[in-house]
Amino acid sequence: MDHTATSLSEVHQSIDTTARSRWKKLLSFFGPAYLVSVGYMDPGNWATDLAGGSQYGYKLLWVLLMSNLMALLLQSLSARLGIVRGRDLAQANRETYPPTINFLLYVLAEIAIAACDLAEVLGMAIGIQLLTGLPLAYGVSITVLDTFLLLILQRYGIRKMEAFIISLVAIVGISFLAELVMARPVMSEVVTGFVPVIPDNTALYIAIGIIGATVMPHNLYLHSALVQTRKIQRDDKGIRQALKLNFIDSTVALNLAFFVNAAILILAATVFFKTGRTDIAEIQDAHQLLEQLLGSKVAPVLFAVALIAAGQSSTVTGTLAGQIVMEGYLQLRINPWLRRLLTRLLAIVPALLTILLAGDDKVGELLVFSQVLLSLQLGFAIIPLIHFVSDKNTMGSYAVKPFTKLVSWLITAILVYLNLRMVFTGAFDYISRDGNGWIDALIIAGGIGFLVLLIITVVYPLLNKYRQTASVRIHPSQLSLGTMEKPEYFRIAMALDFSRHDEKVITNAVAYGNEQTEYLLIHVVESASAKYFGKDSDDLETRKDQEQLDTYLALLRQHNIRARGILGYRHPAKEIVRIVKEEKIDFLVMGGHGHRGIKDWIFGATANEVRHQVKVPVLVVQ
Repeated sequence: MDHTATSLSEVHQSIDTTARSRWKKLLSFFGPAYLVSVGYMDPGNWATDLAGGSQYGYKLLWVLLMSNLMALLLQSLSARLGIVRGRDLAQANRETYPPTINFLLYVLAEIAIAACDLAEVLGMAIGIQLLTGLPLAYGVSITVLDTFLLLILQRYGIRKMEAFIISLVAIVGISFLAELVMARPVMSEVVTGFVPVIPDNTALYIAIGIIGATVMPHNLYLHSALVQTRKIQRDDKGIRQALKLNFIDSTVALNLAFFVNAAILILAATVFFKTGRTDIAEIQDAHQLLEQLLGSKVAPVLFAVALIAAGQSSTVTGTLAGQIVMEGYLQLRINPWLRRLLTRLLAIVPALLTILLAGDDKVGELLVFSQVLLSLQLGFAIIPLIHFVSDKNTMGSYAVKPFTKLVSWLITAILVYLNLRMVFTGAFDYISRDGNGWIDALIIAGGIGFLVLLIITVVYPLLNKYRQTASVRIHPSQLSLGTMEKPEYFRIAMALDFSRHDEKVITNAVAYGNEQTEYLLIHVVESASAKYFGKDSDDLETRKDQEQLDTYLALLRQHNIRARGILGYRHPAKEIVRIVKEEKIDFLVMGGHGHRGIKDWIFGATANEVRHQVKVPVLVVQ
């Protein structure tokens, strides 16, 4: 297997499942599916579950069960791809499809992730509003603070992250279990909901919404990468054991997700449908009526807490999916906090604009729109996945059996048809009442392009002669170390901050030089006067800094070391970069502060800024 193309490289194979007792081995595989399962109970699912339960009672429970079985099959295929091939779905796409198609698939995947994040932002904002009374606009703004949650979790490893997500899932599950106990549904009536029936066209529309909101495209990317965090034996026994245990993991986790969705629908059916309140479709309406219909002040609080927990857990997994998609399609890695901030801003901006311009009443429509965007992307994730796990050339004996393949394609056809029907019905209705020729033409052109891309996604992998054989590599496949000649530096600069670190900086700088080397001592004055007047500053700190620099120079000359000093002013990083370039320095030594995270924002990260702006080797001495 190619280990240079790893997914989520910082946690790749970080959990050893080998050489363990039977129970420890079993538990070591549990985790990835729980991170995936939160996508099946995010705030985007709540509206469809509430609408189904309040309008049709228990009659659409079978739709939830069917969509859960579909999700279980698709997620097991995603896990199979990651375990057998050591590829996530984005990497496998890059290996198979041409660059243009890959870029379009990447854009669609990013749109789906942004749409998912939009649902989580709105869900958490609604939860905060219901719990505290804060306006929605404030709640949406507060959600930007969880940008750094993933950054904190990643420092503690994948197992701690999984534990955090599982605890949030537990909060959601316990909250709804408590609410069901309060509602006291009649179980004999609940069971009748598993008999397939579609009462009318409105029920069909809600059923489509339930299915469309259940199977999340980004979860297929996520699962194929998360299973690779487990280190397994790469022989036949080890792979088959990993497939089996991951299937058990998926079954347990997705059944918990099914329980949550079913609980929401049953709660809506028991509390609203049976009392004649069949008009409940908004999350806020459901929250307001829970107290008066159940006669308990605890019920609405549990509802709001569960909503916040669902949104928070989904937002972490959405960020991971975004990282996987970007690395797999573009081979581009950026800082997790920046990735999180960009994704969150793409969600917050439309949410805030909608609330400020159209009012809180339009939030429900925006939530539905986010699910429509997710529906558009679904086929472009499922179709390639089935192609990959069916390919005997790459999967060998682990390729799915003909029956599984047939069922998978049948499920795909149903999902794609239902989603296309929902999307194109909405587009047709808009065109028929809009009357704007340019917008109508744009919608029609987009629809045609959508269908063409869908056909290419289906057909291209079947054309074996066009199949790309090059593997996805994060790093170059061929490396050369050259002649390994020791470099010589003739102009070495050392950035000094006049602290206890200076001795180490100077010692290391001298160690890299030779008899012909000239050394340059750099210190940047940061007094208020220096920041304002620059080199014209003549305050006490500037004079003292010059004296300290002269002392260092005198000490070096005692050791027959050629050296001179330069004072910089104002911004340390910019001044060091400027001096290095002007003096044609070929090697730079700096001291590291030893702080990180939020302290970098408070005190600055000079070394980090400098090394990205100079074109010479930089040694950072801690």
